[in-house]
Amino acid sequence: MTESPLKMGILGSTKGTDLAAIFQAIDRGELNASVEIVISNKRGAFILERAKKRGIPTRFIGTKDKSREEFDREVTATLASAQVELILLIGFMRILSAEFCSRWKNRILNVHPSLLPAFAGGINLDVHQAVLDSGVQETGCTIHFVTAEVDDGPIVIQKRCKVDSNETADSLKSKVQNLEGQAFVEAIQKYQKHELDHFFR
Repeated sequence: MTESPLKMGILGSTKGTDLAAIFQAIDRGELNASVEIVISNKRGAFILERAKKRGIPTRFIGTKDKSREEFDREVTATLASAQVELILLIGFMRILSAEFCSRWKNRILNVHPSLLPAFAGGINLDVHQAVLDSGVQETGCTIHFVTAEVDDGPIVIQKRCKVDSNETADSLKSKVQNLEGQAFVEAIQKYQKHELDHFFR
């Protein structure tokens, strides 16, 4: 008997480039999964357009005059109503509350554009610039479970690339982003095959 597709919810604040790779993996039959809802805290985020083009429900949830916990409860209610089983953070530019992390424990995966624990806490181009400033010769991306401590959850998968001598923050971002989508796909596959269950004990 074939397992039913894994129901995923996406939280994103930016373009959602990695989501395109996930859609492609679903279309190719590499992922037995479905995206049920895409939520953004930015009304104009292109990640919402990516979802709409595929007929996937989207939701903008604003942060104005809301505490972190109030915002997160609204997100939780939306995810729960979509019967989401796994949450992916794709360029989500907010720190999640301890309450949210506890509610969805072991069911939130985030991508970070460095080889954690190196360069934890930074975002976007700032991370790549920090990599260049440090002089390291290798970087990459990390998929990890989300906990209340920022960029500190159990590491699921890492993919690596070389830092070339003529690299810029933008060129490094592009190189790392090419790894992120495939890393997400592999992490989801591991999750579905119960290869990550040892993290839950």
